[in-house]
Order: sequence, then C-alpha cells, then structure tokens
Amino acid sequence: MITNDLIKHYESIVPKGAAWEKDNVGLQIGNLNAPVKNIFLCLEVTKQALNAAINKNCNLIITHHPLIFNPIKKIDTSKGIGNLIADIIKNDITVYSSHTNLDFNKGGVSFELAKQLKLTELKFLSNFDKNQYKMAVFVPQENVESVAEAIFNAGGGLIGEYEKCSFRLKGEGTFKGNSNTNPNLGSKEQFQTVQEIRLETIFDSWNFNNVVSAMISAHPYEEPVYDIYPLHNKNVNHGAGVIGKLSNEMTKEDFLLHVTKSLGISNFRYCEGKKDKIKTVAVCGGSGSDLLNTAISSKADAFITADIKYHTFHDAVESILLIDAGHYETEIFGLKAIHRNLLEYINLVKSDVEIHFYEGSTNPAKFFNNTGDK
Repeated sequence: MITNDLIKHYESIVPKGAAWEKDNVGLQIGNLNAPVKNIFLCLEVTKQALNAAINKNCNLIITHHPLIFNPIKKIDTSKGIGNLIADIIKNDITVYSSHTNLDFNKGGVSFELAKQLKLTELKFLSNFDKNQYKMAVFVPQENVESVAEAIFNAGGGLIGEYEKCSFRLKGEGTFKGNSNTNPNLGSKEQFQTVQEIRLETIFDSWNFNNVVSAMISAHPYEEPVYDIYPLHNKNVNHGAGVIGKLSNEMTKEDFLLHVTKSLGISNFRYCEGKKDKIKTVAVCGGSGSDLLNTAISSKADAFITADIKYHTFHDAVESILLIDAGHYETEIFGLKAIHRNLLEYINLVKSDVEIHFYEGSTNPAKFFNNTGDK
C-alpha cells in the first residue's frame, strides 16, 4: 500500500481545501510515494511520540496538530524542532497533518467529542456558507452520463450523505461554427440544432479547478457551454462545532459529573449560566469560544469547548453553562475519526497494515491543587 493512495482516499473524505486558509495541513515531512509499513496516530509529534512510532515499526505518522505551522527560518538539528525533523528524516518516516480540515468536517473532531458525551441528533453548530458553486453545462444527450461521471469523480455532486447529485433538463442547443472549427456534431459553417441536456450539479470551492477541468476534458464539444454560479447555501458537509441532545435531561450537577466521566478529566473551568436543567448541548473541539453567541442563539443549555478567556466567561454568565474542558481533552477523540477513515481504505485494499494510537499522549498543562498534604 502506497502512502499517496491512502492519503488520496483520506482526503476524499476530509478534503484539505476545507481547512482554515492560514493552516498548514497535509504533508509535513517525508515521501508520499513510500510503501506504508504501519501507521501511528497522535495529537502532535513529540520526541516521545516519535520514539513510540519507531518502536511500533511505523513509517507514517498522522497527527492532528501540524508539526510545521509557521515558516521555519533555519533547522538547527541539535535541539528543538530541528532535532525532531532530523530524526524523522533519518528514520525514513513520513508525517502528515489533518488539522482544521478535520475540525470543520462532518464526522470530524467536534462530532467525535459529541459522541463521547453521548449526544444524539448531531448537526453542525454553524454550517459554512459561500464556499460552494453550481455548474450548469449543456451536453449532447448521448454524452451526458460520461460528462456527469467525470464531474462526480472530480468531487462534484456531494450533498450531505448523498453523492452523484444532479438535475437534468432536456432542450435544444443551436450553433454554427466558422471555417476554423471542427465540430463534433454537424459540419462547419452549417447551422445545427442538437438535442442537449442541461446538467446541473453542486461542488465545493476547493474542487473548482478539478471539476471544471474534468468537465471540459469529458465534454465532446470543442467549446463546451457552461455557467457557474456562486452559492450562499449552507454547506451541509462542512462547518464549526456541533449541537446535539442528551437522551435524558440532566440537572446541572449531574451534567458536570457526566462531562468529567465522559472525557476522563477530574477538573475544568466553567460558569453556571441560568438553566438548572441540561438537555441541548453545543460542543467545539479545541478553541471554539467564538461560537458562544451561536450556541446561545441555537438555544443550547450548555456549551463545551476550550481556551476560553476571562471576558468570554463573563459574557456567558447570564445565558449558558459554559465549560472549558481543555484543548487536549476536547480534541483527542478526533483521532478516532482519522482511524475510521484510514481503516476504510485499509480494508478496501485488504492490507495488513496496522494502525497504532500513541498511548503516552497527555495534556502538557497540569493543575496544581494545594490540599495541605505534604
């Protein structure tokens, strides 16, 4: 199994184009043409994680946080990230990151966090918009299936849990080519009437070039006629945060205990809000406090995220139970989504490649409790 084939399958589910524009997702270090021995999953690459990957005979490390986020001006192999990069290269290891594209993907980090909290009826807290297009292309009736298939294979026609979505309308097309043309149908300098299909489909902005190029390559005409419209639709496949419901309403105290048990944590910061009963819960893995007002307007009783500032807690006091459960604690379950999508391809090609989770992964930030004990 070649690394690039595995990654292509993964990116068909979790596209790089969905990432925050300032993020650095994808290949960090290594060779995508290398055969995969075994795969190692971790939140970020550390010296300890790298050694564990080597011990597991893994030559592909997939992380959530990018190893290289800001531009590197120099690589000092005697210390820090430079030393880590040197060891990665010496051991012929490829490092790949799936960061905000996983955060913003249906079934990604926040969905895994919501499932860990046993929430149901899951949907995005905030769906993205203005990142989709509709294409209408006019195709001879006998060629419509091949053109449609090319568009679908390039990433068009995806709507929620449905694929190969399109609309087709019969009509007549007319044209007359000049002496420099070589028409697929009819003759040059002759007026033609052709039975055509208006084929419409939707696609994400990051697939723009792929979809248009695939359509033009598959189209039989020298000059395909097509229209592209920017859409303001809510993107059902990509967004931020998740909102869902508990199977049974809980008291505030019971819910706080539920959070500690579900996430395996002993403490967190929170403000109480105004509701004594909790049923509808919003979550966002990692730093999601910008979604506070969205959670409130969505009538969530509680909102769980991380990296919450002092003034944000003030904004929530009179409105919603706001919990800062920790960056690590709210993102670590996202590795399950990576594992699930990789395993799909491994099973498809019937490979014996193994996937290992880093068992030493922890939050580097610790809490000091002064109990008076010595």
